[in-house]
Amino acid sequence: MYIAVINHPDVHKFDLSSVKICISGAASLPVEVQERFESITGGTLIEGYGLTETSPVTHANNLWEKRKVGSVGIPFPDTEARIVHPESGEDMAQGEIGELIVRGPQVMKGYWQQQEETDKALRGGWLYTGDLARMDDEGFFYILDRRKDLIIAGGYNVYPREVEEVLFEHPDVEEAVVAGVVDSYRGETVKAYIILKEGSSANEEELQRWCKEKLAVYKVPKIYEFRDTFPKTLVGKVLRRKLIEEDNDKISK
Repeated sequence: MYIAVINHPDVHKFDLSSVKICISGAASLPVEVQERFESITGGTLIEGYGLTETSPVTHANNLWEKRKVGSVGIPFPDTEARIVHPESGEDMAQGEIGELIVRGPQVMKGYWQQQEETDKALRGGWLYTGDLARMDDEGFFYILDRRKDLIIAGGYNVYPREVEEVLFEHPDVEEAVVAGVVDSYRGETVKAYIILKEGSSANEEELQRWCKEKLAVYKVPKIYEFRDTFPKTLVGKVLRRKLIEEDNDKISK
């Protein structure tokens, strides 16, 4: 919704001064989108975080006090959050990346008639979210990506959100999704799915140069696919897995 607003060709013809506070959830909020939306409307756009299993919010940025761009903020009252090792479950040192787990009054009691899935998700009262995150020295949390979306290219970990942030900064990019696709040599390689702004003439070579200036070499997308639309949920969340499945279907054929 915010991407659609800032890229509407007639947005500057409308008085949006009535916009005061907006909250973004369901998918990562690119910094570029947040800053442009606030510049256009004069309102405040903050990012929050949660899951269906948490009714559905656990974290949010402050509206009137300190907030941090790129962060999902701090835990809600009576909500605890930790960063643990994805395999061992041991607490990670401050600033290190691990799996986010949460505990609080909004956390579900379990999945209906799915005890095995419940036991995987809920351990010792903590909900294991499946999201990779880190916490800074002031208690602000940053979501990197879903564990299942992590790209391992040539032995290096690549977080799609980091690459997407760079692509969103390009003046010709309207939407961008990054995913790992099968590569016979690297195991996986980084692929970028791009929707360009209307009238743009940007090509693969230009976007690759842009990414090389801002990212480590192993994070730079090796494949670019330009599209008119992305598969999305009813609330507009891009279905990254659907894009990967489409690629896998092409390979199998």
